[in-house]
Amino acid sequence: MTLDELKPGSRCRIKGLSVRDKLGQRLLDMGVYPGTQLTVIRNAPLDDPMEVSLGGFFVSLRHDEARFVEVEPQ
Repeated sequence: MTLDELKPGSRCRIKGLSVRDKLGQRLLDMGVYPGTQLTVIRNAPLDDPMEVSLGGFFVSLRHDEARFVEVEPQ
């Protein structure tokens, strides 16, 4: 399952990233790395971007970016 499939209020743990280029590095720089737990806070009115809470801060991700984040729902 990937992060873009989760609904607001869902909690999960990141299993891995399926991208390695600049986007992969950008996600790692934002704290999106394997083992991190996160909560989907909300989607924007037109469903993109999505806001997630991880490591005590909030991050907005486009669904096109979130589809590269493999997660395990909790």
